[in-house]
Amino acid sequence: MTTKERNTKLSAAEAVAGDRDLIKALMKEALQEVLEGEMTEFLGASSGERTEARSGYRAGYYGRSLVTRIGKLELRIPRDRGGEFSTELFERYARSEKALVAALAEMYVQGVSTRKVKAITEELCGHSFSASSISAINKGLDESLAKFANRPLDEAYPYLVLDARYERVRDSGVIGHQAVLIAIGINGEGKRQVLAVEMANRESQSSWKDFLLRLKERGLSGVEFVVSDDHAGLKKAIAVVLTEAAWQRCYVHFLRNALDYLPRKADDDCLQELRWLYDRRDIQEAQRDLAAWVGKWQAKYPKLVDWVEANITETLTFYRLPRAHHKHLKSTNMLERLNEEIKRRTLVVRIFPNTESCLRLIRALCVETHETWLEDNRYLNMTFLTEQKKELLRLAA
Repeated sequence: MTTKERNTKLSAAEAVAGDRDLIKALMKEALQEVLEGEMTEFLGASSGERTEARSGYRAGYYGRSLVTRIGKLELRIPRDRGGEFSTELFERYARSEKALVAALAEMYVQGVSTRKVKAITEELCGHSFSASSISAINKGLDESLAKFANRPLDEAYPYLVLDARYERVRDSGVIGHQAVLIAIGINGEGKRQVLAVEMANRESQSSWKDFLLRLKERGLSGVEFVVSDDHAGLKKAIAVVLTEAAWQRCYVHFLRNALDYLPRKADDDCLQELRWLYDRRDIQEAQRDLAAWVGKWQAKYPKLVDWVEANITETLTFYRLPRAHHKHLKSTNMLERLNEEIKRRTLVVRIFPNTESCLRLIRALCVETHETWLEDNRYLNMTFLTEQKKELLRLAA
C-alpha cells in the first residue's frame, strides 16, 4: 500500500469518526430538548416564565446515561421541587436498544460471536458482559414485554393484517431459520396497533392457527377483513379461526407471483396494465378493465392470463370496503414497512444465539412502533365504514 493510499484511508476513518461524534452530539442535544420540553409541560411554564398556569418550580438536574447504537449518552434530567416529575423517554427509547445489546452480549458470552460483537457491545455500554449482567438486563425487559404480549384485547379490530418474516437462530448448536409471526390490528378509532409477535419453527397451518387462537383467547373480536399473502397454511387458519372475516390476498405479492408465468423478455405494459386494475373506483370498473386486459393479452401470454383469471378474485376483496380505505388495505405494505425496520435492526445481530433472544429484540422493536402509532393521528377514518354499513342495512330493509 502506498503512502497516499494509507493517508486516504486514514482520512476516511477520521471522517467516519467525526460524523459519528457529530451525530452523537446532535442526538444528545435533541434528547435533552425533549426532557426540557417534558418538564415545561409538567410545570405549565418554561424556565423563568411567570404564568398563572405554573404548577411548580425547577430544582436543578441529575445525571443519567442512555445507551444507544451510536454510544452512551450522558443526559441531564430536570428535577422539580416536589420531586414528582418523571420521564418515559428512557424506558421507551432504551427498551429496544437494551434488547439489541442483550442479543449481542449473549452471543459474546456464549462464544458464538466474533471480536466485532465484543467491540460493539463494549462501545454501546462502556464495559464487557458477564452471564449475570445479561440476566439482569433481560429480567426487566422480559417482564415488560410479557405484559405487552399477554395484554387483553378489549376492543374490536375490524381490520387485521398478518405476515411473517424469517430470522436466523442458533438452536442446539445448529443454525436455522425461524418464522416471526406478526399481527397488526386497526381499531374502531382507526388507530393501528401491534397485537401479537410470536416465534414458530416454520409457517404452517398449525402455527398460524395457534397464533390466531391465542389472539382470540386474549379477546380479539370484531374482525371483518383480513389482509395477508397467499401462504396456504395461513389461508386455511384464517378460514378456520376467523370464519366471519373477508380475506384479501395482498395484490403486491400477487403481481410478484405473476412473474412466474411470464417469459423474461415479456412486454412491460402487460403487468403495468394489470397493476392499474387496483386503482379503479369500484369492482364493476375493475372487472370491465380485467375483461379488456384478458382480451388484449390472451393470445400473447396464455399461461399468465389463465393463471390471473383463476386467482385474481382473491385480490379484489378490498373493493367491498369504503373507497377511502382501499389503498391501505389492498396489500400488506403497512406491515412490510415494519418488517423492513425489524430487518434493519436484526441485521446487526445476524445470527441470534437462541429463540428467546430473537423474540425479545423483535417484540421490543414492535412495542416501540406500537406506542408511536398510539400517539399518531388516526390511520383511517372509520366513519366511512360505519356509514357504509348503515347504507347496506337501509338497502337490505
